[in-house]
Amino acid sequence: MVTNVMMPRLSLTMKEGTVVQWFKKEGEKVEKGEPLVEVLSDKVTYEVEAPTAGVIRKILAEEGVDVPVAETLAIITAPDEELSDVEAAAEAPVEKVEKRIVASPAAKRLAREYGIDLAQVEGTGPDGRIVEEDIRKNVKKAKVELRVREVISLTGIRKTAAERVSLSAQTAPHITITMEVDMSNAAKLREKFKFSYTDVLVKAVAKALTEHPVMNSTLEKDQIKIFEDVNVGVAVATENGLVVPVIRKADKRGFKEVSSKLKELVEKAREGKLTREEMSGGTFTITNLGMFGVDMFTPIINPPENAILGVGRVVEKPVVADGKIMVKPVMRLSLSFDHRVVDGAPAARFLQNVKTALENPEKLLT
Repeated sequence: MVTNVMMPRLSLTMKEGTVVQWFKKEGEKVEKGEPLVEVLSDKVTYEVEAPTAGVIRKILAEEGVDVPVAETLAIITAPDEELSDVEAAAEAPVEKVEKRIVASPAAKRLAREYGIDLAQVEGTGPDGRIVEEDIRKNVKKAKVELRVREVISLTGIRKTAAERVSLSAQTAPHITITMEVDMSNAAKLREKFKFSYTDVLVKAVAKALTEHPVMNSTLEKDQIKIFEDVNVGVAVATENGLVVPVIRKADKRGFKEVSSKLKELVEKAREGKLTREEMSGGTFTITNLGMFGVDMFTPIINPPENAILGVGRVVEKPVVADGKIMVKPVMRLSLSFDHRVVDGAPAARFLQNVKTALENPEKLLT
């Protein structure tokens, strides 16, 4: 019996997945439930298991190729069963389609020298062949020619991130407000209990979300849906791109539990071992660029959430307190929110609550 191995739908919004690597080759035997292929979608890697035992008769999707949900990845048959020509023809392999470009050797050499993409050049030679003069005209039209050192394909995590950021920017009218926070007490707490600033931020944000539930919501058509759980995502930069592991029910966790869980998730993120569950279900996101010396920035909302908190560096600076000038560690917070869901005043009150919690972090210990 012929069995098709399909690209699974790993989330409600998933439209396609990327084939990362095959664990089996054509002609090899496979047991039911045995890992067959690793796919990537929504920044999550997932091992697709063999739905039945048999032999891999045909692999239809190459590694690195994007495959739509429910498309066939491979075909499994019984060990003594061959794949008929009719069945093989019905399953066209998923391949990258590349445009064939015809160009003279001189044109190719000149294109390499100036970093010109031949696909963008119109050929005037016989049958559309690109000749040297076509390249020279292309160079002459450009005021400045830049040589390309490397081309990076927008696939996998980077492609997913690009799509989500574009969706957020196009659909949600972003408003960003900023606020300065005195981190003196947070610094003392950090030193005393060996917590990180991010640990304190997660607890402060979780507390503020319970007091301002509209910030812990999503907009679906004409309905604002306020989430029951407070699940705080923390953006983590990895070699493959930005990922957002989630600390579920952060408002109900103590400092030590938040700190331990955050360390675990960050380590798994950098090793590329986060599970789908660890990266889904977020209701609010924190993104920190302070370690790169950034003071303030405008973060983009992580859909389907309606707000995100950008965190700058903690820096010593002179401030006026009680009529005196003194040096204190100060941090800037930038809150971006969906103006369709939240107005400026309630968003500002939420940010004030985060500021108050950070400036009085001992209250978060109780």
